[in-house]
Amino acid sequence: MSCANVKKCACPKKNCSNHGVCCRCVTKHRTTDSLPYCLFLDNEGDKSVRNYYRKLKERFEDER
Repeated sequence: MSCANVKKCACPKKNCSNHGVCCRCVTKHRTTDSLPYCLFLDNEGDKSVRNYYRKLKERFEDER
């Protein structure tokens, strides 16, 4: 699989070997049951899928 580097990566971890290489980053996060920074910017340091759903639920409950 070919994976081009991204010029503007949102992740603050510049020293990560996957920084700017989306397919490797997504694969790594998929295996660790977490979300990449670019998909979940308001994570308060917790990138778990559980926290993602909690934040999503809060967001939609606030819109009611």
